[in-house]
Amino acid sequence: MIQFFAPDIATTLTLPESDSAHCVRVLRMKEGDELQVVDGKGNVYHCRLTLAHQKHAQVELLSSESIPPYWHAPITVAVAPTKNMDRMEWLVEKLVEMGVDRIVPLSCRYSERKEIKTERLLKIAVSAMKQSLKATIPVISEMTPIAEFIASDTSEQKFVAYCAPEIPRRKLVSLYRPGLSATILIGPEGDFSSKEISDTIAAGYQPVTLGDARLRTETAAMVACSMFHTINQLQNE
Repeated sequence: MIQFFAPDIATTLTLPESDSAHCVRVLRMKEGDELQVVDGKGNVYHCRLTLAHQKHAQVELLSSESIPPYWHAPITVAVAPTKNMDRMEWLVEKLVEMGVDRIVPLSCRYSERKEIKTERLLKIAVSAMKQSLKATIPVISEMTPIAEFIASDTSEQKFVAYCAPEIPRRKLVSLYRPGLSATILIGPEGDFSSKEISDTIAAGYQPVTLGDARLRTETAAMVACSMFHTINQLQNE
């Protein structure tokens, strides 16, 4: 089923211009056709098209329902953006498809990218939300210095993944407890600095490894999020 995104659909009864064009010009939907709209806040609206306009299609609401995230506890992935923006955009798409509550681009000492356009990432997140039939869009934060982030992180479980073998680490799969909010920190290709590692551990983050393979930044973030979901699913079988 195709989903449309309209954050204010309950009050405006109007699709945004991009979704209106897709609905009317691309899909050739007509007045009387039924469609499904999500607001990105966890709500799904079953609607009927009342005005098939390419820029501001209008609907009437037939019914609505709330669809809470199926992973039961908030997941935050805080990751240093890759130098190649295509890889970061791919990561956002896949994290949203799997299910995540917040994505935080981290500014670290060895970060390859110091700026990021969150507007572009948000568009990708919206598309991935619709494609994967979810109703909630994750928060995508602005680029945040790692020290600032760890000072404000309120997750019940905090993990930092890094490559430095001289600091003892445990496997993430053995530490993560399902049902509790969790944050995973993933550093840049050059890894976190030794000070960043010591600061995060002092702030209560548990040092973890994601396995024996050496992973690129976006792969590590994907693997960590996948581990959270797999453990949650096993717990709820």
